[in-house]
Amino acid sequence: MKNSAIHLTDVTISYHRHPAVHHVSGIFPPGSLTAIVGPNGAGKSTLLKAIMGELPLAGGTIQRGGIEQRDFGYLPQAAEINRSFPLSVADAVLLGAWRRTGAFRGITAAIADEARQALSAVGLAGFERRPIGSLSAGQFQRVLFARLLLQDARVILLDEPFNAIDARTTADLLAIIRRWHGDGRTIIAVLHDFEQVKSHFPRTLLMARELIAWGDTGSSLTAAHLLKARTMAENWLDSAVVCSGQDRGAA
Repeated sequence: MKNSAIHLTDVTISYHRHPAVHHVSGIFPPGSLTAIVGPNGAGKSTLLKAIMGELPLAGGTIQRGGIEQRDFGYLPQAAEINRSFPLSVADAVLLGAWRRTGAFRGITAAIADEARQALSAVGLAGFERRPIGSLSAGQFQRVLFARLLLQDARVILLDEPFNAIDARTTADLLAIIRRWHGDGRTIIAVLHDFEQVKSHFPRTLLMARELIAWGDTGSSLTAAHLLKARTMAENWLDSAVVCSGQDRGAA
């Protein structure tokens, strides 16, 4: 699967003029596997949504190399998903086929079979008719990964994919991520477990609203860089406003 690089140039994102991401520049190479890490409130999830095109930029640019929004697969944080909606496991997975079927075309037998195969790949064969509200946190996360398998996206964005799930499920989902990486897909994941990042993610973007380090994981997650991120987080001012390019140049 061929991908293009994703270029961030001086990216700034704000909420009501307050900085969430400030002047971040760098490149996600095609087919790369990158973790985004940093303190709480560092702008990690915000940056992920901006990369996908869901949030406007206050400044800078994101060049996606011709990758369209529909070619992004996105897994949000579990807290953002309403599991009380009366949806079966099969229907939740089949939402991953929307890019191919559109709003008005039916699900073909071939796509339904792909959905069953995706559920089998994540260890949930036979769960098709269960309501999503009856699943454990780990089982539901497997459903979301099955949906991504069905979507077959070129770029996969994962926001805290292993939060509050068991070790066995984490290991199984990491195996799927390695498979995607082997297929040449670009994968970007917001994570908080540094040991997990060091073991499984060859590239890391460390940020604290501003960029601290971005490159191979060993060079990014140094003690000095982590201390700098913590120090910056301790000195954040919620009253700060986003500076303009002219302000930054004059600083």
